[in-house]
Order: sequence, then C-alpha cells, then structure tokens
Amino acid sequence: MVVTIVEFRIDRRSGVPAFQQIVQQTKQALRLGVLVPGDRLPTAKNVAEASAVNPNTTLKAYRELEREGLVEPRPGQGTFVRRTLARPSAGTDSPLYGELVAWVSRAAEAGLEREDVAALVASAMDKQYAAGPETAATTTGSTGE
Repeated sequence: MVVTIVEFRIDRRSGVPAFQQIVQQTKQALRLGVLVPGDRLPTAKNVAEASAVNPNTTLKAYRELEREGLVEPRPGQGTFVRRTLARPSAGTDSPLYGELVAWVSRAAEAGLEREDVAALVASAMDKQYAAGPETAATTTGSTGE
C-alpha cells in the first residue's frame, strides 16, 4: 500500500469552500501524476491537523471525489485513488511543463506578479478553449518566438 503525501493548501480568502479546494487540489495531483491508482489519500484527521479544517470538510471532499469515480473508500483502510486524470503530455516531466516553467520565470523577471501571470494564463485558456474541445485541439497561435 502506497501512502502518497498530499499537502492541501486551504486559502480562506479565496471565496472557494475548503472542501472544493481539496477536490480541486486532488484533481490537480491526479492530472499531474502525483497521485496514481492505488495511492492512499491522507486521513481526514491528518488533513484536519495539517490544514486546520474540520475532518468533515475532508470527508465531504472525498465523497465528492468518490461520486466522480476518482477515489474509493475501503472500510478500515482509508481512501484510495481509483483512476487517474493524467495524460502523458500533461505531467511535470513533459516538455510542455518545462516550457511553461520557463515562461513563468520570464514573466516574473519582467516584473509580473503571481496574480498577473494567473490572469494572463486564464485569458489565454479562455481564448483557446472558448469554442469547445474540438477547436482547442486544432487552433494554432503565435508563441511570440
């Protein structure tokens, strides 16, 4: 049994409920391949201690992930990852990730703050994916290089 250390970061100022932040962060870990099928998620007690949330908040998040078929509870053993969301080209070891890290580094060197970078990325994603997935796969744009 593999217990993967996932550290949930709860931003109380974000306006996003804590349980939803746990769901989002778990899905991100699944997309990046940090969590893989068979991994055990931290217990609600451990998350409560590390993130200062009520254990019921974590249980609510885990129930949502279970409803989506991503995790499964095993009585007396914990909650385990059932399936991944990872795609080979979306992992932290992919060339795309390296390009993104380099771009974020250039943005920081240009004086952009985290919120500026997030706004630019969100805007680019909105533009790219606005017409639906079939358009996103075929749309090409200038990379500025």
